[in-house]
Amino acid sequence: MTTLDHWGGTSRYVDLDGPVHYVDFGGEGPPVVLVHGLGGSHLNWCLLAPHLVDRHRVLAVDLAGFGLTHPEGRSTTVPANARLLDRFLAEVVGEPVVLVGNSMGGMISILHAARRPASVTALALLDPAVPLPLGVRLDPQVAAAFAMYAVPGLGQWFLAKSRQGVSTRRQVKRVLNLVCANPKAVPEEMILASMTLLEQRAEVPGLDEAFLGAARSVVWTGATSRRYYTAMSRIRVPVYLMAGEKDRLVPLASARAAARRNPSWRFEVLDGVGHVPQLEVPELVARRIKDWLA
Repeated sequence: MTTLDHWGGTSRYVDLDGPVHYVDFGGEGPPVVLVHGLGGSHLNWCLLAPHLVDRHRVLAVDLAGFGLTHPEGRSTTVPANARLLDRFLAEVVGEPVVLVGNSMGGMISILHAARRPASVTALALLDPAVPLPLGVRLDPQVAAAFAMYAVPGLGQWFLAKSRQGVSTRRQVKRVLNLVCANPKAVPEEMILASMTLLEQRAEVPGLDEAFLGAARSVVWTGATSRRYYTAMSRIRVPVYLMAGEKDRLVPLASARAAARRNPSWRFEVLDGVGHVPQLEVPELVARRIKDWLA
């Protein structure tokens, strides 16, 4: 990435049944692994990671189909990427970690912590994808998009149409307007880095199918709420759940419902923040996580 050095990150690859990209932000101390959400990448963590390296070794992994980990025939579902994360932790990190997951990455981190408790020391969840309680409605724009993702053929058409005649800058801004309550909080260098990544990915085959497979899997995992809530109840490490008050993708009511079911979890609502607090208020998130871990 043209600006990755700006945040102190080093781009690396590991072979886990195909190349898997991750960023090593350095640092010393207990390892922290950052897991991005649907449509995200290592870039989602570049503003947060520099505030954690004074106490931790920090790594950010690109899940299959996202960032610079190209699908190359691999499944991009939630269970498949949970298995990829499992291998990454075992073969790259090699010791128990603090997992920090956002959105789909939070969902994957929950499932991993429930299944592999010995590999996780603590779990920080930033607006994780969690079930939608009865009577709670999704944001209309979000609901319409995911409805189209669910229909074979229509999802591919919708993704292609959304890019047609739209500059990379506009594509990035459109996503930030959706996921951020205050998109102006995201610095220009992050926008430029995101544009560069979009351009790098433009010629990679199978990315739309990879995204749609992941999106449908997130919806399915959330819809099978009994199994998902059971996984949450099996987590035995400390959990810190943060929820943006103005999150349009995961309603605050969903986070509150998950917190009520797990009273041992620390729960905090971030006022005036959207779906990606690590981009909007990275210093605040880092301070909260470090104080909690201390």
